[in-house]
Amino acid sequence: MSKQSSKNKTKGFSKLLNGVEKVGNKLPDPFMLFVYLAVFTIVGSWIISLFGVTTTQPGTGEEIPIKSLVSGEGLQYILTSMLENFTGFKPLGLVLAMMLGIGLANKVGLLETAIKSTILKAPKSLITYAVIFVGILGNLASDAAFVIVPPLAAMVFYTLGRHPLAGLAAGFAGVGSGFTANIIIAGTDALLSGISTEVMESLDSNIVVTPVDNWYFMIVSVVVLSITGALITEKIVEPRLGKYEGEGGSELEASTKLEKRGFRNAVLAALGFIALLIIAIAIPGSALRNEEGGMIPSPFLSGIVPIILLFFITIGVAYGVTVKKITSTRDISGFMGEAMKEMSGFIVLIFAAAQFIAYFDWTNIGTWIAVSGANFLGSIEMTGLPVVIGFVLLTAVMNMFIFSGSAQWALEAPIFLKMFYLLDYHPAFIQAAYRIADSSTNIITPMNPYIIIVLAFMKEYDKKAGLGTLIALMLPYAVIFLSVWIVLLLAFALLGIPFGPGVGMYIN
Repeated sequence: MSKQSSKNKTKGFSKLLNGVEKVGNKLPDPFMLFVYLAVFTIVGSWIISLFGVTTTQPGTGEEIPIKSLVSGEGLQYILTSMLENFTGFKPLGLVLAMMLGIGLANKVGLLETAIKSTILKAPKSLITYAVIFVGILGNLASDAAFVIVPPLAAMVFYTLGRHPLAGLAAGFAGVGSGFTANIIIAGTDALLSGISTEVMESLDSNIVVTPVDNWYFMIVSVVVLSITGALITEKIVEPRLGKYEGEGGSELEASTKLEKRGFRNAVLAALGFIALLIIAIAIPGSALRNEEGGMIPSPFLSGIVPIILLFFITIGVAYGVTVKKITSTRDISGFMGEAMKEMSGFIVLIFAAAQFIAYFDWTNIGTWIAVSGANFLGSIEMTGLPVVIGFVLLTAVMNMFIFSGSAQWALEAPIFLKMFYLLDYHPAFIQAAYRIADSSTNIITPMNPYIIIVLAFMKEYDKKAGLGTLIALMLPYAVIFLSVWIVLLLAFALLGIPFGPGVGMYIN
């Protein structure tokens, strides 16, 4: 990586990224961005209303005007709805509830032990696949995975005599570019589906996007990306790095006997929980099934968030008690409290985002833009999958400037979900398209705060490593992950494979 030829190859790209970083640093933080957008909506609604602009409400045919927030009615709405906009914002309760359980499991050390145990037990020929796989599943620990998986992966590669930066890159790619995928329902599913439902409620209250609506697609994505990431590492990244001749780094320590016992007990607790859940669903007249005895829709799917919360509490407690980190019931609430402290930034962000989305909906600007956009696409006969791919590419570029996935979706959803709904695309399908774009470029955007942390890990093995070095290392993953993911999205859509229970490409 430090050879002159490698430096020359990355020099031009490093300049490009420096330019992106310079522009990105001039953007306000996400909270202030939504404050400015709310102000822009207030002023914009007033200006547009002066021209008497109206639009047709989809479904009802009702002619609706653009309402001004700079009016008596608008001022009343701003003042009387502020608290309700915040407390009634669906993603807030969903994500906080999920993080109570996931946060507990993370704070007692269960997730880190699971990562170490999975990687170390994998055959040497499958190590790279295991690193990518564990990195992708690491989003269960939310952003904590960015500081757990990459250094552990580097240690694994270093221990095996392979280039540690290749391991670090593989771990970072799995966590960052594969952030939205998982084999079980995670906080990201709850967060994004909550925003989607919130947006669609003003257009069609019968359409609800649940946390499981992208589940099937994300399960397949884990497998496809694990294989793709491993091949990129072994065929592109590692050969380019060559043999590691540095002296830095430390070998990965295996889990202690107590940690292994805790992990075993957590697995047993998980199996017991799943077994009881299956029994509860299978018994005749189960309260978790619908009136016809089916599962789509059902109380089980509607209550998936509380079920997942209880699952993580169960395995977290089982592990914590075994390793003696939980010695009383007070410790459980204490660890949950620590996890909630780390959500403070999210709560602050949601306050501003909730106001913007509410203002956008109340003024009918979102509906106006969506109807106009759909009519335009229809007039140029561009209503098929190419426009969806265009949306994916646009989102990937926007992610270079807005790292927060929830912030970006809160920004895009009010416009694009409604626009694509008018073209008969299912909101959950468009949400899946958004997720693949938002994840893929996580590892090459200077707006990612964890890039600096990963760069610090790199310097442990290569003192001369810089931002350009890291970006050049991660670029193949970002580009190929996005390309492969687009192909997978198209395969699901064209072959009629459901993205989740009962969810296809179209609404009908």
